[in-house]
Amino acid sequence: MRIVQITDCHLHADPRARSRAGFPLRQLEAVVNAAIGEHPDLVLVTGDISQDETAASYEFAHGVLSRLDCPWFWLAGNHDQPQLMEPVKATHREVDLDGWRLLTVDTCVPGQAHGEIGETRLAELVERLGADDRPTLLAMHHPPLILGSEWLDAIGLKDRDVLWLTLADFPQVRMILCGHIHQALASHRQGVAIYGTPSTTDQFLPGSAVFAIDEASRPGYRIVDLTDGEWLTWVERVDL
Repeated sequence: MRIVQITDCHLHADPRARSRAGFPLRQLEAVVNAAIGEHPDLVLVTGDISQDETAASYEFAHGVLSRLDCPWFWLAGNHDQPQLMEPVKATHREVDLDGWRLLTVDTCVPGQAHGEIGETRLAELVERLGADDRPTLLAMHHPPLILGSEWLDAIGLKDRDVLWLTLADFPQVRMILCGHIHQALASHRQGVAIYGTPSTTDQFLPGSAVFAIDEASRPGYRIVDLTDGEWLTWVERVDL
């Protein structure tokens, strides 16, 4: 089972709109074209599909992602408007991956850049985890750990420690995929692997105390190959 993770597209209603370091729609097209060549079984888009929170931005994203010849789905990030996303493409809470499960976790707080799962959603996650002990992959927008980048940590997942206390009771959680950080990341906590993925558009400079673009890094995506309780994962970058 091969998953490709794409994240943080930041599209606008204007298809010619620029970001700080490029053209988001053109960059997304290049990433999707490269991802098609990886022959994935599933493509996961981990939030911030839109930058300007417009219906047109989701239509553009849907048009590009629909070129994929495999199932795909998205989840919301802090820049997104779920009520505009759902009519275009339904979100998923759970995906059966044969020997694995993929569960999505909503970390968004309306009107805020930081993330929080909250008591209600955490209780729902506990119920979902308790229903099946297969190896499990969690997907969320905000990273559940400190990065060492002051400005980015300030808008991270606020209740990450509560999440980790909860996950201690569920050893079947093997991996977490996140977006939001616009950079590659490979870390771990409590025996759980945590991976971040480059944006399809601008990249953030790792370790920076203040907001900064990493102009030397290219857009990219993550590949995750799942086997019987094990996995291989790596990041691919795209030339534009």
